[in-house]
Amino acid sequence: MTQPPLAAHSVRDLALLADGERGAVLSPDGNVAWLCAPRWESPAVFAHLLGGGGTFAVRPQATSVWSGSYEPGSLIFRSSWKGRGAAVDVIDALALPSNKDSLTLLRRIDATDGEVAVEIELDVHGHYGRHRSRDVRRDESGVWHGRLPDGLRWRLSGLADAEPGRDGVLRLTLVLGSGAQRDLVLELGSHLPDEPLRADVAWAATEDAWRTRVPAMDRSVAPRDAQQAYAVLCGLTSHGNGMVAAATTSLPENIGGERDYDYRYTWIRDQCYAGLADAAAESTVLLQPALDFVTARLLEDGPNLKPVYTSYGEAMPDEEQLTLPGYPGGRSVAGNRAHRQFQLDAFGESLLLLAAGERMGLLHSDGRTAANIAKQAIADRWEEPDAGLWEIEPRWWTESRLICVAGLRAMAKEHGAAEAARYLQVADRIAAATTDRSLHPEGYWRRHPDTDGTDAALLMPAVRGAFPPDDPRTVATLQRVLDDLTTDGYAYRFQHGDRPLGEREGAFLLCGFMVALAQDALGRDVEAFRWFERNRAAAGSPGLFSEEFDVQRRQLRGNLPQAFVHALMLETSLVLGR
Repeated sequence: MTQPPLAAHSVRDLALLADGERGAVLSPDGNVAWLCAPRWESPAVFAHLLGGGGTFAVRPQATSVWSGSYEPGSLIFRSSWKGRGAAVDVIDALALPSNKDSLTLLRRIDATDGEVAVEIELDVHGHYGRHRSRDVRRDESGVWHGRLPDGLRWRLSGLADAEPGRDGVLRLTLVLGSGAQRDLVLELGSHLPDEPLRADVAWAATEDAWRTRVPAMDRSVAPRDAQQAYAVLCGLTSHGNGMVAAATTSLPENIGGERDYDYRYTWIRDQCYAGLADAAAESTVLLQPALDFVTARLLEDGPNLKPVYTSYGEAMPDEEQLTLPGYPGGRSVAGNRAHRQFQLDAFGESLLLLAAGERMGLLHSDGRTAANIAKQAIADRWEEPDAGLWEIEPRWWTESRLICVAGLRAMAKEHGAAEAARYLQVADRIAAATTDRSLHPEGYWRRHPDTDGTDAALLMPAVRGAFPPDDPRTVATLQRVLDDLTTDGYAYRFQHGDRPLGEREGAFLLCGFMVALAQDALGRDVEAFRWFERNRAAAGSPGLFSEEFDVQRRQLRGNLPQAFVHALMLETSLVLGR
């Protein structure tokens, strides 16, 4: 029996492999549906996720039921297929330690019960599926080689018995007896080692690396999910210290809409969220690279700090259309125009991160200089309109000002009296002006001075220390968010005109965890846990979160996995664990 053609899959069933430099997205049919190489923002060599070329599929020939899960505290993913009289597992990972120029994708086929026939297909493409591999050949040792027009080379071990079809695609129907295994090792990059990597050596090193990186999370109220979130954030963090916001581009946030973006880049805000989550875990695996990345960007760009960079801190490209069909209901784009925006809140988030580094004894002279740069940038620019947390039209966004107040006050606590006074002077001036302009007569924070609506993100400044948790403005804002922006245990960012919640966009899982933290800060333990558990349960079957959740259809929307959602879920689980 031949398998049907590979199809598109719901976002909630997609899994991620990542090694810090790039990520592979697995679909439930055993295909590597997305992989950019050699780096996150590089063109894809497997682009099926967006309707492009390139395939690396390993799946049973017989009709089977799929399930999948990660090995604890890792991004090693085990897919299991069970059918009548036979079962097979495929264990997948991007090998660690990684390097910038090349990747190693490990795929281990394990016939766990009975004889099983497995169909294998490899078709490596270049530039989002436009270019087929050239000079595909098998050497005398049975290793396959090929190259792509953009200078990448690939090498596949473990499939010596395959044969290329007329279309150049390597195919094999592999029959394994019960208990038998087969290892496939795909190496791809601009420079490959002289000799193919041995599968047993690569697996041992990868498993050991994950054990070393990811702590147990025993203090969390959800240790397994907290570990998984930590592994995701590690997997998204490069040797350049930047953590990308997601591994994918163009997965639509609203089917048939225009909100399809490229998130394969490092947002300052997201990096700060991950560092603060790690500080809550009293760890430094994520905190130290976050400090290094943000410090370097502030030292280089000062008051002109960009909201987003490549994972190595380089300037990123403008958005452009890709010649791909796209995920059903979406466009296909590369690059992101957010790098041209001024986002005031990035300076406040940076100060919160740097203050956490100071508390943990990690901040040195460069970090303190960076903090002073951020403080001065806020002092000079806080009255300018900015694009804000949600990266929309420039306005006098309340959240941007209040998170800067929180950052300034957090940093003041780490200084002596004289320097603290300089931070607090700026904070008090901004807090007073924002109260005058953005506090609604009913006592809650408005999104901006020209609206009556609030914003779920306005819960975070008090959580971060801008004001006491029981400040009447905070309490009133939480109640307004609960009244206006929530449904069925999920929270939306803000109201879109007169449209019902959920019509313009999905609930934001980030905002759900913000509500949980706000409830906890007020000592409302039951409500905090209820919000945490409700939003934690929105993860897809592999345990990953995207940005939005379609409450009515119970589907994830947007790029995957969304780093700042994992970061805030991790932090919330640790805060509630206290």
